[in-house]
Amino acid sequence: MIKTRVWIAAIAAAAAICIALTVFLFAGRRGGRAVEIVSDGKVVMTVYLDRVTEEKSYDIPAPGGGHNVVTVRPGEICVSEADCPDKTCVRMGWLSDGNAPIVCLPHRLVIRPAGGGSGADAEAR
Repeated sequence: MIKTRVWIAAIAAAAAICIALTVFLFAGRRGGRAVEIVSDGKVVMTVYLDRVTEEKSYDIPAPGGGHNVVTVRPGEICVSEADCPDKTCVRMGWLSDGNAPIVCLPHRLVIRPAGGGSGADAEAR
């Protein structure tokens, strides 16, 4: 009887710890869902992917001519159109985690996690 109670208490404690860790980890990620749209090295817009309620498109002019169309919808962002020669940025598709950049080298456009100057990569610059 005592062994059964000990096992039940241990399982309940383990479950409580797992729930607490899950809440802590996912609550910390919500702030990381912001992305910056950077053109020619300047932040032109910050988008909070968790706060987008409807699909919108923004025309981002490129220095020296050309443009990219950046489309956002709830939780996601992409380059939906570009008049660059290779269109690699368009083929990258929808970005939802906010951790990987979308890059258009010919137009000097980068969509990156907000606060692009922090983290391990910033140390390597």
